[in-house]
Amino acid sequence: MSLVERLATAVVIPVTPFAEDGSVDASCYTKLVTRLLDGGVTAVTPNGNTGEFYTLTPRERQIVLETCTAAAAERAVVVAGVGLDVHTAEAEARAARDAGAHAIMIHQPVHPYVSPAGWVDYNVAVASAVPELGVLPYLKSRAISGGHIAELADRAPNVIGLKYSVDDPVLFAAVRADAGGDRLLWIAGLAEPYAPAYWQAGARGFTSGLANVAPRVALDLLAALRAGDGVEEAWLRVRRFEELRARGGAADNVAVVKEALHQRGLCRRDVRPPGHVLGPEAAAEVAAAIAGWPS
Repeated sequence: MSLVERLATAVVIPVTPFAEDGSVDASCYTKLVTRLLDGGVTAVTPNGNTGEFYTLTPRERQIVLETCTAAAAERAVVVAGVGLDVHTAEAEARAARDAGAHAIMIHQPVHPYVSPAGWVDYNVAVASAVPELGVLPYLKSRAISGGHIAELADRAPNVIGLKYSVDDPVLFAAVRADAGGDRLLWIAGLAEPYAPAYWQAGARGFTSGLANVAPRVALDLLAALRAGDGVEEAWLRVRRFEELRARGGAADNVAVVKEALHQRGLCRRDVRPPGHVLGPEAAAEVAAAIAGWPS
């Protein structure tokens, strides 16, 4: 299978577990990633948003990268998250290549003034640092048109797809068409809640954070989408959990996943600021949302 074919799946972003002293718990991280692979997951993104990318130090991001590639590179596609300033992103892209990752996911640039032309330039620069790797930019801006994406693909041939995370399926369909449709792989970057709508518009993969808790639940939705049958049932199964993650502007996006993992005895519930551990009432809602999910 080609890299594009292997990435047309549920791309799971592992959480980054923390030890009691607040450091990255590499041993626990290995166990969590191995559990995903044993559960059928075939693509993972270390240093993604569910992995609390923006709260990690450069050294911690390297630990996460190396721990994940050591556990998964022979069993799954590793799409390493990189970002921040362009020089850091380029350096960490090369580190991902050297560690054995198969591709990189370039985080949306964090800057108060992102121009569409600058977005193209930023992604071209990072992609050009690792011509050997497949590249998936993470797109969250409505300002980026299909024409900008087509220009990016022309200038950086190793851009093989996008993690599209604008919450508008109609806009997605238009952007995808203007960018050349199947010229690129389109991954629904807003996870399971948006996967059915984006699938209808041409996405052929989706990201997942809930798979950390129950890989089978995410993979069942993927199978239903591929078969065109049972989608509503699979979607309803994840609905409440994902609503909890999205509540309050996604303030508890990661905390909900870690709370569920904690309830299953898999890792500590700790998240770093500006995230916050859930209180008792919200924790009870998480317990209710995952009741009946497989382990």
